Amino acid sequence: MEISVIKIGGNVIDHPEKASEFLRAFAALPGYKILIHGGGVLASRIGKSLGITPQMVDGRRITDAKTLEVVTMVYAGLINKQLVAQLQAFGQNAIGMTGADGNVVQSVKRPVGAIDYGFVGDVVAVNTDLLASLISQSIAPVICAITHNKQGQLLNTNADTIASTIATELAKSHTVNLFFCFDRAGVLMDEKNDESLIPLINEDIYEELKRDKVIHSGMIPKLENAFEALHKGVNHVWMGLPENLHLAVKGKNAGTTIQSLKYGLF
Repeated sequence: MEISVIKIGGNVIDHPEKASEFLRAFAALPGYKILIHGGGVLASRIGKSLGITPQMVDGRRITDAKTLEVVTMVYAGLINKQLVAQLQAFGQNAIGMTGADGNVVQSVKRPVGAIDYGFVGDVVAVNTDLLASLISQSIAPVICAITHNKQGQLLNTNADTIASTIATELAKSHTVNLFFCFDRAGVLMDEKNDESLIPLINEDIYEELKRDKVIHSGMIPKLENAFEALHKGVNHVWMGLPENLHLAVKGKNAGTTIQSLKYGLF
């Protein structure tokens, strides 16, 4: 079974027309597929309207109790159900889920270190049997960035991490390709210029660009998750614009392909 695990960025979700175009393309993709999403842009905006100022460290959200309530409402409620409803309209049967639903993604609260991230979860288990069962019935799981610790506590979890972990767990018994779709052409030398696209990036290039501050903020965890996925057996990892996803699925490099020097190019 070949599976596409696709993560859609919050900036795309926040624009209805772009989101609709992406979902139409997702519905048209052949084969087995899983959609992962967050929604940080909308969560931050709603949080601010409620007097809750977002706190970010290296692209990761500090999640206190009030922030957890907001992201749960936004991710698991409004965004998740809007995505599922639109997929149904485009002819793609789908089911919206948090990590708690079907125990699909279990996590543990991140220990307090130099930074206290609050109610943030690190993934420890994925129910791959359930996911495989759903997609075998042509039902696309739409999974938001809320997980649980199996003790009744919901946890905010980085959506890129969820996508890469689901991909790596499924890769133990299936061929899995991982796609990160967001509002840029891929990994860029100049984040304001899509023509500065880096078509191929490996660990050495990543470390150099991170040191030079070319890569920063939310791109750091995104790329770290991508490399980890390759190291753990994922077949192919790609990043780029949603409208180029159909090309990436066919193996055409219309964005940035992630390469592992340790494990070769997949």
